[in-house]
Amino acid sequence: MPIDEVQVRAIAERVAASSGLEVVDVEFHGGGKGRTLRVFIEKNADGRRELEEKLAQETVEGERVLSPPAWDQLAGVTHEDCANFSREFGTILDVEDAIPGAQYLLEVSSPGLDRKLAKPEDFERFSGSRVKIMTREPILGNRHFEGRLQANGAGQITLDLSTEKKKGKRKKAAEPEETGKAVVIEMSNIERAKIVPEI
Repeated sequence: MPIDEVQVRAIAERVAASSGLEVVDVEFHGGGKGRTLRVFIEKNADGRRELEEKLAQETVEGERVLSPPAWDQLAGVTHEDCANFSREFGTILDVEDAIPGAQYLLEVSSPGLDRKLAKPEDFERFSGSRVKIMTREPILGNRHFEGRLQANGAGQITLDLSTEKKKGKRKKAAEPEETGKAVVIEMSNIERAKIVPEI
């Protein structure tokens, strides 16, 4: 019997909402006894704001007063958040038999530095970040782009492709020959998008 992904996501979102969290993504991989359900969570907007304020209070003149917190600063989740979500979500999945058949492995974590962007709110929140995007239909003869994100609203984003290329690295096919170029992409044409960590 196939898994009802809509039902699984709805359960995940219900559990997350009751804990001040949001579901970033739900992935299901494998088959038979090797099935894995991955859920990526983060604090909701209020929770992230509280953590940012807490971090600001722990910082004096740009230097941290306390040791780094045990939470993902981008998503705001702790190991305890993941464990509590996993326990409650797993119990409901089993009670409602939402994943029929053989056993499966449930993994719950923060989305990480190279997080996926899926919802319009994600693109707004991470406007200014460097991102990789794959489109459904080609634009300027390409489907793969990397550049600086600018959220436009109205169902579009602009990607600044004029970012510097690293010396000694092969030029990405998605970057046009000219610098200073930008491309406008319809949100409906985005197949995959994720942040490129800048360290």
